[in-house]
Amino acid sequence: MRILRIAQKLYPDVKGGGAYHVHAMSRDQAAMGHDVTVLTVRQAPTLPRVEERNGYTVIRCGSATKVFGNDISPELARYLVDVDEFDVLHAHSHLYFATNLTAVKRFFSDIPLAVTNHGLYSQNAPERLFDLYLRSVGRWTFNQADVVFCYTPTEKERLRRLGVSSRVAVVSNGIDTERFTPSGPESDLIDHDGSVVVFVGRLVGGKRPQDVLRALSHVRRTNSDVELYFCGDGPLRSELESISARLGIADGVTFLGHVPYEEMPRIYRASDVLVLPSRSEGVPRTVLEAMATDIPAVTSDLEQVVPIVTKGGQTVATGNPDQFAIALSNELEGTTAGRSPRSVIETGKYDWDSTVDETTKQLRVIARSTKPKPPTRSAKTKR
Repeated sequence: MRILRIAQKLYPDVKGGGAYHVHAMSRDQAAMGHDVTVLTVRQAPTLPRVEERNGYTVIRCGSATKVFGNDISPELARYLVDVDEFDVLHAHSHLYFATNLTAVKRFFSDIPLAVTNHGLYSQNAPERLFDLYLRSVGRWTFNQADVVFCYTPTEKERLRRLGVSSRVAVVSNGIDTERFTPSGPESDLIDHDGSVVVFVGRLVGGKRPQDVLRALSHVRRTNSDVELYFCGDGPLRSELESISARLGIADGVTFLGHVPYEEMPRIYRASDVLVLPSRSEGVPRTVLEAMATDIPAVTSDLEQVVPIVTKGGQTVATGNPDQFAIALSNELEGTTAGRSPRSVIETGKYDWDSTVDETTKQLRVIARSTKPKPPTRSAKTKR
């Protein structure tokens, strides 16, 4: 198949689970023999517009402006207007303008479209404003797709309640279960012999990292040997540093910044519990990765996450640092011992190979069911 993948964020230009998902899917489908091109937004002027790497082609388009973390790229729009030599379009996340543009492309062309829902709500936009978007432009975008991928049956039901009528395929957000294992070396970046809590993700409002600091301050009243490590960066870092100083816990908080993906298995092994108090998520790779290394997770009680985490960790009402502190203490003290987070991953369908195979199978189905228009202009000549 000739696959055009459209994604605002691509690893390693941008760190994060969604960006890595796009990269790994493109790399592995290319290894299967498919012709894969990723259309994305240029994150730095030093990055080449066109690049061949890991078996697939990257085309980067400039951004004119940014709204709520969403790049607006007229160049990307112009590319989509003329392109017609691909068998299938695969856009990632309805949260981005690039996916809205791809839906418009599908409306006016015969090239079938798949959209992957990486999480229903934005981490950046106000929830009320985004709810209005979901019930208008967002729903329209989903309904242009020939298939929508979501991670769980719960997410599928949420899409139906929203009024999405497109076919929905549930495909788990798999991880590399051979890389993320309990056995192996621990990271030298974590230098503490006592209890370690780790937060992995962007330091943005939707992830609610402030709640982690407030929870830690409660935990340290009875367990002063606990330290917190932030893996990730973002606009809230300075504020978080100030909060940790104000709470008197700065000596127990370390900001590691962006950590290479290759280092993350060692990070988890050196930790005792992962904490993620987000107000919205899909099914976070970080949670699955931590559990695959047999590390329990304490997360917010998002309906699509609860069935996974509660088998090997705990969930807490969003915005409740006191309850997060209790859950963290329980995990650190071993009061919930006897459960194996790793077994949850092994018995579920969370391996990455299955994710790639099922996604590719669904793309083949829609590619065969819709006959693309004959190519009139090669994308390679436009590069």
